[in-house]
Amino acid sequence: MDVVIEATPFPVAESSLPKADPCVIVIFGALGDLVTRKLVPALFRLAGAGCLSSRFKVLGVAREQISDEEYRERMRAGSKEAGEISDAEWRAFVGCLHYLQGDLHEVETYRLIARRLEQMTWQEGASENRLFYLSTPPSVAHSIIHGLGIIKLSSEEKGWSRVVVEKPFGRDLESARELNNLIADVFDENQIYRIDHYLGKETVQNIIFFRFSNTMFEPIWNRNYVDYVEITAAETEGVGRRAGYYEEAGALRDTGDEISLAPGGDHELQ
Repeated sequence: MDVVIEATPFPVAESSLPKADPCVIVIFGALGDLVTRKLVPALFRLAGAGCLSSRFKVLGVAREQISDEEYRERMRAGSKEAGEISDAEWRAFVGCLHYLQGDLHEVETYRLIARRLEQMTWQEGASENRLFYLSTPPSVAHSIIHGLGIIKLSSEEKGWSRVVVEKPFGRDLESARELNNLIADVFDENQIYRIDHYLGKETVQNIIFFRFSNTMFEPIWNRNYVDYVEITAAETEGVGRRAGYYEEAGALRDTGDEISLAPGGDHELQ
């Protein structure tokens, strides 16, 4: 006699993502590859999942002179590359995208940002919480932090203020410490986020899990027993419009920061 055992499906509740505080994200380097292909598509998906407030806005800042509409079209093209989007979903999201032309090395640009933020608050009901996201080469970070400090955009008198600094964090240890000191002069430590998006990728997560969760490899996976580590970063996309960025930062700094997490490395600024 044949016996058939059928498993009873275990009911799994659909996870609900938290809803973020309302805020305006000011993105420096708003026409760059990271923003077009990664950041704005991610915000679009979060909006579709109901994670963003109706008072959420984006103010992109870059040197090129374009209109809000042209900026929105470029972001739509980038979001399409990241996955299929419907016209209805995009129409519900696109109104939060705004653009401001300015030279990030000029203090006047930060005065324009302050005025635009006030305008967005009074005319569009935008939040007075601000998040400043540096999607720029390391050499521009000093000018941005300096400009934010002069115009006092780090102030939290009316709402919270945060700054997000993407790696590469400086060009070497000395310049990283210099940048760290400058940021600390303008922002309190609880306002500062230093991030490396590569550390969130599946490959790196798997390496960390394999290294620290395996009792056989954990005692010997260190510089005493490992001769060298070879990492191949294969991408389907070419350099594209990122030549200027790579010319300054280099591919190793762009993808290699996670290597410094190896045991015995300098963790001070990671």
